[in-house]
Amino acid sequence: MLVFSRQNLVLLSVPKTGSTAYEAALAPHAAMVIGAPPELKHAPVFRYNRFFRPMIERFIGEGPDVVAVMREPVDWLGSWYRYRRRDALAGHANSTAEVSFDEFVSAYCRGDQPPFARVGSQAKFLEPQRNGTRVTHLFSYEDQAGFRGFLERRLGVSIGPPSCNRSPPLSLDLSAHIEARLRRKYAADFALHDGIGPDGRYEVPAPSPPPVS
Repeated sequence: MLVFSRQNLVLLSVPKTGSTAYEAALAPHAAMVIGAPPELKHAPVFRYNRFFRPMIERFIGEGPDVVAVMREPVDWLGSWYRYRRRDALAGHANSTAEVSFDEFVSAYCRGDQPPFARVGSQAKFLEPQRNGTRVTHLFSYEDQAGFRGFLERRLGVSIGPPSCNRSPPLSLDLSAHIEARLRRKYAADFALHDGIGPDGRYEVPAPSPPPVS
């Protein structure tokens, strides 16, 4: 997470969307850099709202723009799958070295996800809060030029983000019936990504209703 006080801007770090590269490029221009631990670096909207927003609004002003990037859901899962195949995870419960992409996505769609398939949900990460806290500008990962252009205009800097934490290339095959299951179970993720328009405009989903007691 990066906070830009003069520009009244907060950049959230959605995992597997190139956030580490942008953090490296923009950290010198930020008033605050939350780079560790991962639970804080990759704070979702609900955690930002609870822990960071009150402090940020007290010192830099109310209602900062909150910016984030979202990746096409199948491609996002592919990035997680490749990342967890790395040698450093060999023999670990999170490793995907011994499973196919089909098996990985199928496990992700289960209610009792095994450790290697527990990667969260982008829609849940970006879910607006009941007090109105939400992402105000959401860019598609596939629109790097649009996202970079927005940041350059807003921050008044030229950005050439380095390549960081790139997963090794790997051909990923997903069977039609597994993809259909994924699209049904995570319809909110696909709908949110499909709703992203130019300049970070997107359809704001309604907050989740309170649980029924």
